[in-house]
Amino acid sequence: MPPNHLSPAATPNGIHRCSILPTYLLRRLALDDDPHVADVAQRTIGFDTPWRERRIVVAERTQRKPRGLVPPDMVRRAKALDAGKRVQVTATLPAAPERSIHDANHSTSLPGQLVRAEGADPADDVAVNEAYDGLGATWSLLWTAYQRDSLDGKGLPLVATVHFDRGYDNAFWDGTQMVFGDGDGVYFDGFTSCIDVIGHELAHGLTQYTAGLTYVAQSGALNESVSDVFGILVKQMHENETAETSDWLIGEGLFTDRVKGVALRSMKAPGTAYDDPVLGRDPQPAHMDDFEDLPHDAEHDNGGVHTNSGIPNRAFYLAASALGGHAWERAGQIWFDTITAKGVPKDIDFAGFAARTVAAASKRYGKGTGVEEPGLRHSRGPARLDVVLPAKEARKDLLRHREHPPDIGGLRGMARQCRAALRQVCRDIHLPVDLRLG
Repeated sequence: MPPNHLSPAATPNGIHRCSILPTYLLRRLALDDDPHVADVAQRTIGFDTPWRERRIVVAERTQRKPRGLVPPDMVRRAKALDAGKRVQVTATLPAAPERSIHDANHSTSLPGQLVRAEGADPADDVAVNEAYDGLGATWSLLWTAYQRDSLDGKGLPLVATVHFDRGYDNAFWDGTQMVFGDGDGVYFDGFTSCIDVIGHELAHGLTQYTAGLTYVAQSGALNESVSDVFGILVKQMHENETAETSDWLIGEGLFTDRVKGVALRSMKAPGTAYDDPVLGRDPQPAHMDDFEDLPHDAEHDNGGVHTNSGIPNRAFYLAASALGGHAWERAGQIWFDTITAKGVPKDIDFAGFAARTVAAASKRYGKGTGVEEPGLRHSRGPARLDVVLPAKEARKDLLRHREHPPDIGGLRGMARQCRAALRQVCRDIHLPVDLRLG
């Protein structure tokens, strides 16, 4: 039996934690024969709990409406009595990121020494520059694709700390800033090396300021999946990749050459990212047939949030691939609209989220265009998550659209392409299609 301090426990108030590396990987490393690797993993697990708890507390405070000294009802009465017109003078400045990178110098004190501020020249430290560029790429995706100024939509400064602890095997968003470890150097390289990892963790901040998805069970898996979605979109925009040319890998390059694997996760093929004697095999399912119904505690990854996120990850990949082109323009827009919409339940499940993607697409593109149909809907019973499509398109229509793509600017053309492509995708992977709901 491993020592007690290897098992992260939930706090009495039910607070849970999140990070790019799931606890089950760290537990394996904590039992490694290499004393350095085992020590790093044990300390990483030990440090993760309080920092993740801080993130949850800050997130809860973020979503509360601020209360001033004057009671709300008195403010409302005062406004009702004010019949005069006020002259408002506003000045609009160009939106731009506000980044600051700090160095913890292998301590655990945050934020550490400021080493690069917004607009400053590159530093001599590679990790500093990678963090700076990754924060900028994430801000650029949000602003360029969705006209959102930073995580909160109000120009929130992006703060990051590099060289946290010694060999720290993780990266996380603590509710106010990013924190990066250097990795143990045996199984993991530095966590600033993957731009999608940076985007993933910052996207936890986006979720914090929007849907606030509870980090347990299906809503927790959606929380992780949303971060993977925007993490891969950051990478795709940075590399100018399309849905067709992207590798759809999260954390590619994070493993050292010692690991038998290509990445932490594959959105295209969940469960295939790694198969290593020490780290084990990628446990992610690709559909609801293999959904892991686990206890909702820290010992089981809060109900398998890092495991079951493979299902909505695969759903996004299918939708983005069917729509084609730059994923942030179409499928990404639908997912962004979904998490930023009002009234999303914090404990929403896969079926509820799927229905909201359909509603978001209908609201943006209009009903009857067909664009809303690449969303996912839940079939009767909990056994499977189905892609919903109409029944009028055939394989020859798909091939015709591939050879002579329609004008994507026209909704009808895009709708036909979407219906044909998704129908064929479902056939290719033997995913049941519920034609009654189309």
